[in-house]
Formats: sequence, C-alpha cells, structure tokens
Amino acid sequence: MGSATRKRIIEAGSALFRRQGYAGTGMKAIAAAANAPFGSIYHYFPGGKDEMSAEVIRSAGRVYAALVPRFFDAQPDVAQATLNVFRGAAQTLRDSDYADACPVAAVALEVASINEPLRLATAGVFADWVAAVASRYEEAGLAPAVARRLAVGLVSMLEGAFVLARAAKDARAVEDAGEIMSAAVRLAVAEAAGRY
Repeated sequence: MGSATRKRIIEAGSALFRRQGYAGTGMKAIAAAANAPFGSIYHYFPGGKDEMSAEVIRSAGRVYAALVPRFFDAQPDVAQATLNVFRGAAQTLRDSDYADACPVAAVALEVASINEPLRLATAGVFADWVAAVASRYEEAGLAPAVARRLAVGLVSMLEGAFVLARAAKDARAVEDAGEIMSAAVRLAVAEAAGRY
C-alpha cells in the first residue's frame, strides 16, 4: 500500500508539472490527483515539495530514457530513429492538445537558477539522456565527441521545439527540428563511413 501511494504521488506530480509547471502545482493538487491524503506526501517526502519534485524529475527522466531503446532498437538506421523520436514527440503533443510537455524541462526552466537541488536533479536527467543517445550514435560508428554533440543537439532541439510547439499549438516546430537533426546524424554517419 505504501509504495503504491508513493508511486501515485510521483506520477501525479509528473503529470501536473507537464501541464502546469512547478510553480503552478501545489502540494494539495498533487495529493488530490494522487488520491492520497495530504499528509502522505510529507510522510514519503519529509523534505516537502523540493524532495518530492527531485524524485518526480528523476522518475520522469527514467521514463523518458526508456524511450531511447524503444526508438533506436526498432530502427537500425540511427538517422531515421532520430527522426522517429521527434515524430513521436509531435504526436504526443497533438494527442494532449499541446498540454503535455517535458516535466524535467518545465522544472529546469522555472527553478534551475534559484533551487540548487532541483537544478542538480534536472542536470542529471539531461546528462543521462545525452549519454543514452550518444551511445546509440557511437554504436553507429560515430566518434564519441561527435556522438555526444549530436546527442546534445537532439535533447536541446527537442526541448526547444516543445516550447515553440506549445506556444503555437502546432507541432511543426518539433517535426522541423527532427528533420534537421536527422539530416545532421545522416551526414555524420556518412562522413564517419567515408561516404561523403
């Protein structure tokens, strides 16, 4: 029972951060969305909102990191896999009527300059994502430095495109960013193979 309640609190926090951001999400709203007594949040997270939020960020990071093998294992062409990441993100935005974005980015944008524990949590998640994608690019024959730069590009372009798409209520920015990243990856792979 206890671990199920904790899990519901984390999932509710993630969903609310995606839709409302960190500042717009209160602890009472999280408790209500988790169908949990308000006091249970402090039972599981004695450090309050910051402790709970750091765990929400790490948990969301693991969920999104699990998408890397899903996209890259399904498509051996890393350039096409890269494009598919962006297409999947665009579809998620459309399906949620542009309400759902990345909870990690939402928190990073709001509090990274004023809350060191949450800055560290978001930085750790982004670093994990970059490492996961970079390893796939290295497996495709790219040098580690090139693979890392492209992985940073993927994460950066995806997060930035989310912001543009939500503001415009139009997923074309995500799809355009995917085309650009896919082309960059395709070119890098060709260069590494001596085909360019």
